[in-house]
Amino acid sequence: MKDADKLLAALLARSIAALCVRNTFLEDLHAGITPSSQSGDNSDVKVVTPYGEIPWSGVSRISDEEMKRLMKEIVDKLYTFLCRQDDPEFLEAFLAMGGRDTARWDEPRLEEGFVLPAKRRRGKPRKSGGQ
Repeated sequence: MKDADKLLAALLARSIAALCVRNTFLEDLHAGITPSSQSGDNSDVKVVTPYGEIPWSGVSRISDEEMKRLMKEIVDKLYTFLCRQDDPEFLEAFLAMGGRDTARWDEPRLEEGFVLPAKRRRGKPRKSGGQ
């Protein structure tokens, strides 16, 4: 991949993440008070309910209904982007907004093994064992 293509891919990745994932109902889920922990690992945090206490590590942070709402919004935004990405005016505005929103984000990195298994590099022996 050419350097210019890598730069565009990085901008697209950050823009899609910001505009199609972060700027959704996820923001509502993220809003609110985050519990403080003296231990630093939340092992001392618990949720008190009418039915008893739940350790923080056992608390679901998102309900099934919230997850459904979130996924629906993300899919709709991704679908809209994919259907309109060939519209130069839309793509220009999308990249401008995404670039502005993500200017301080880390550069993305390639996830080896995402969807397809990572390709084995030449000269490295295969790991043996198992089945």
